[in-house]
Amino acid sequence: MKKFLKWVGIVLGALVGLIVIGLVVIYFNSQSRLTHVFDIPEEQVTIPTDAASIENGKHIFQFRGCEACHGEDLQGTVYLDDPAVGKVISTNLTTGKGGVGGDRTDEEWARAIRHGVRTDGTGLLFMPSTEFYYLSDEDLGDVIAYIKSVPPADNEQPVSQISFTGRIVMTLVKGITFIPAELIPHQAARPTAPTVGITPEYGAYLTQSCHVCHGITMSGGVIPGFPADWPPAPNITFGGGSALPTWTEEEFINTIRTGLTPEGKELRAAYMPWNSYKFMSDDELKATWVYLQSLPKLEYGNR
Repeated sequence: MKKFLKWVGIVLGALVGLIVIGLVVIYFNSQSRLTHVFDIPEEQVTIPTDAASIENGKHIFQFRGCEACHGEDLQGTVYLDDPAVGKVISTNLTTGKGGVGGDRTDEEWARAIRHGVRTDGTGLLFMPSTEFYYLSDEDLGDVIAYIKSVPPADNEQPVSQISFTGRIVMTLVKGITFIPAELIPHQAARPTAPTVGITPEYGAYLTQSCHVCHGITMSGGVIPGFPADWPPAPNITFGGGSALPTWTEEEFINTIRTGLTPEGKELRAAYMPWNSYKFMSDDELKATWVYLQSLPKLEYGNR
């Protein structure tokens, strides 16, 4: 019996040792990624000062979800606090107490928004720059102009943090990262933005953020890396399992404006940010509609 217990102790000790080694490896692997300095090419973005450009920057800031994260006054918010991921705390973008507005150059604003990096070159946690990387120089300049025009708001808060569970997921699950800068082709030639118009191309430009939940193909399914209580995203192609083939363009626009589908189903804003997309103009929503119609008709869940 003593011999058996001795072997049990040895096995348990070895397992504990392996677990400890694994956790140490995960910590240092994730820490190396968190402190990695990205080599970002210099880019010149003209920042306008006229009222029309600033108003357009506000429009883009609202419908692309920036306001929903950073707040109406750009004061920063606690967007998510989940042990499975960490704390997603958006930055105070103003010149007020706790804000970074007075410390950023135009180039640093551009690098943070388009490339998802801090002033020291390390990657910002949770900043969805994979969407904003595709912003045209004109749109990016207008957004920065708007941010710089907002009055100071005092709001001091801690920075975003990734939980150890989040570190484990990011280390063990290929394709999931909470450092979006890792997914951006920083050294590649800048993509050319399409001409503004009611076209599938412009609709694709306007809907980069939709891929986060609905997938690259827009066919929906379980969202990788999101908290377990988040519902799967629906199929928004015109394929199997999608409600869109039964809608008209007018009904689609009304759904985005009101958060209520033609079937009477309420879109939960915590998961489907229609309260950001409602700021899109009619022509922008029409471009989105023709883009969704142009997608391959896939069955639900073929992300």
